[in-house]
Amino acid sequence: MFGLKDAYFYFVATQITLIKFFKKIYFSSSHYNKSLKSKIPTQINFNPNSYLLSIISPYEKKSFKINEIKPNEFWVESKKRNIANYHNFFWLSLIDRKIDGKNIQKIIYLWIFKYSNFKRKIWETSTLCKRMISWILNVDIIINNASFEFKEKFFENIILQCNHLKKNIRFENNPIIKIEALTALILSGIVFKECEENYKIGTKELEKFVKYFFDDDGFPMTRSANDLVYITKYFLLCYENIKDAQLYLPEFLDAIIKKNLSCIKFLKTPDNHLPLFNGASENDLLFFNKYLEDLKVTRKDKKNSIGGIFYAKSKQQVLYFDVGAPPSKNFSKNYQSGPLSFEYFLDGTKIITNCGFGSNISNKAELLSRLTASQSTLTINDTSITKFERNKLINKIFGNSIKNTFKTNELKIKNDKNSVGCSISHSGYEKNYNCIHKREIYLDHDKNKLSGFDYIFKKNYGIPIRYVFRFHINPQLTTVKTMSGNSVLIQISKNKSLIFTAKDEKVEIEKSIYLGGKKILDNTCITISGNLVNKDKSFIWEIKKKI
Repeated sequence: MFGLKDAYFYFVATQITLIKFFKKIYFSSSHYNKSLKSKIPTQINFNPNSYLLSIISPYEKKSFKINEIKPNEFWVESKKRNIANYHNFFWLSLIDRKIDGKNIQKIIYLWIFKYSNFKRKIWETSTLCKRMISWILNVDIIINNASFEFKEKFFENIILQCNHLKKNIRFENNPIIKIEALTALILSGIVFKECEENYKIGTKELEKFVKYFFDDDGFPMTRSANDLVYITKYFLLCYENIKDAQLYLPEFLDAIIKKNLSCIKFLKTPDNHLPLFNGASENDLLFFNKYLEDLKVTRKDKKNSIGGIFYAKSKQQVLYFDVGAPPSKNFSKNYQSGPLSFEYFLDGTKIITNCGFGSNISNKAELLSRLTASQSTLTINDTSITKFERNKLINKIFGNSIKNTFKTNELKIKNDKNSVGCSISHSGYEKNYNCIHKREIYLDHDKNKLSGFDYIFKKNYGIPIRYVFRFHINPQLTTVKTMSGNSVLIQISKNKSLIFTAKDEKVEIEKSIYLGGKKILDNTCITISGNLVNKDKSFIWEIKKKI
């Protein structure tokens, strides 16, 4: 049943859906296509570095074999596979620039012949933006030794797509697509003198976007590290082209890039990935090394937490701890319900993990990864702390946003000669179960171990609950329950293992799944579970090297 807020979002979603429906009809009309025409450039004003496309292209060498497809069959092949992967032209980052030039011209000429006018899937905003970026960055090889007719048609099509983007960019609410669109406009304004206005519009809107989408530390309001990495790459693409073109570099862009890189440096794990919180998946950060090496973070600028993620390091131990509340509904598309979850590294190996975000696998995997049980934290009565929107229309417009919220309270940071860590509580289970969950977690300097203290405080002793603490193990490691019943052996290698121990508690090993990559992997999780009726309860556990 809809509440007042749900009814509002449903009304807005319905309104947006109707507007989009009628706009698509209008976009397909001859009148609209004529309205996109304007002055066609005759030459390029600046020749961009085509290798910069590799900053944002997801392709690896040989992952897209352009030379195996004949130009006349290229767009026939695209119908058999993922349309966007062909029509975004990101595969241009893989071409052999010495021999593929003529084939590329033929492929683009056929594209112009077939798709010059608006077609829904081909002109989908994200695909269109990536196509514009790919064409502009590779403009040198595309027009090299080309006929006058081809150059004119090619430049005309870039302008048509630019004008379509300009007309509609203000209606785009998806931050990922927004940054793609602004990058495309900025590049068109750099490369073509006739499009200088696009550069002004793009940088102006980009400044608004930065103020709206990032907090004071330069972390996305979505609390998603994946969003941080994705958008920073587009910022860097703009930065490098503006610098190469010897144009004035907007101060806000330089400032936000430095903040973004500081956030990435803060989150970069010992294995060069992201900690798996709030929409993050396996994301290799080696690309950023050349930028991070030049980034100086002073002692004054160092922080204990960024984007609601607490970080601590002691010798060879590293801890990431989710101490943040959920983002607002309009920023919650990638949020995962796992407050007070953590990830733990020892000697460069991840020991405790979250399950990751399953968006690279399937919609079902993504749904599973949102559950509290997929995080290394507490669940009560097998329910998730956060409820997600289930209405299909609202989800279509706003993404899989959250329906409820909660608060995190009393963050207390400890950093002395013995240990480093923090304590915090959250109210996510207070409304339904009258329970507060508090977690303290510390890295011991001398004993090189992780110590944890969990508390369940009951405000109403009459409501029975079943609690489960889960500690998901890196799928590359194996676990064995010991004879004592209160500990588990975590095997890292043949001669190296850890021991997980829970004081006065029985621990179990359960089957679990890992969703952080491109396929589902089996792994295990250590659990502490039981029932609680009329009292508060505390739990003491630790992870240390087996002697």
